Amino acid sequence: MKVESIILVTADWEKAGQYAMKVCEAVSKAQNVPLEVKKEDYDFLIAHGVKDEFGGIDIPQVFLKLEDGTVKYVMSRIPDRSDGMPDIEKGIQLLTDAIKAQ
Repeated sequence: MKVESIILVTADWEKAGQYAMKVCEAVSKAQNVPLEVKKEDYDFLIAHGVKDEFGGIDIPQVFLKLEDGTVKYVMSRIPDRSDGMPDIEKGIQLLTDAIKAQ
């Protein structure tokens, strides 16, 4: 099924959001898939997001919206490199693979 858009739910106060934005922008451009950014959209996260063991919601979260309206979760945080820094390239690969799998 065709991917209609990449959805990033983030918050200005969450530092990890800047890395998720880099990944989403790169994949959006490379795959020619529109990027939709939602700021602190807790209703969307409650409906579609992944919750922790206490029922809390992580920010940022990345999703794919398919042409039939289905929303698929992709990831909550960008994977880390061995030095503990975000691995932007691995995040790009994960999101690209998720798009290709649809």
